[in-house]
Amino acid sequence: MTKTVKRASKRPAGKRGLTPNSEAICSLRLYVAGQTPKSLTAIRNLKRICELHVDIPYRIEVIDLMANPHLAGADQILAIPTLVRKLPEPVRKIIGDLSSVQRVLIALDIDKRIEERHDA
Repeated sequence: MTKTVKRASKRPAGKRGLTPNSEAICSLRLYVAGQTPKSLTAIRNLKRICELHVDIPYRIEVIDLMANPHLAGADQILAIPTLVRKLPEPVRKIIGDLSSVQRVLIALDIDKRIEERHDA
């Protein structure tokens, strides 16, 4: 079963994370295995990171591989939890419970965009 959550940041644009663009959307797919503590932590951490650091509309799709194991092949998932950023391209992946905010920001290329904005 997949679950989609659509949210847009309520904070003013340009304060943090991916910057606003009229056509931009951040599409994230989180692969988990049931309701394990690690899976629940990854979901919670991802939602918090998006709310605080992503300025464009984003979509989080949670895919439970216990219910749909055949979906692991689409993104070549070898470990769980795994987060896949589908958009904006290029595709990026990060494995783990997403507890290190800085590591997630760097892996998703959000940290680089923050630095670029401050340099401008």
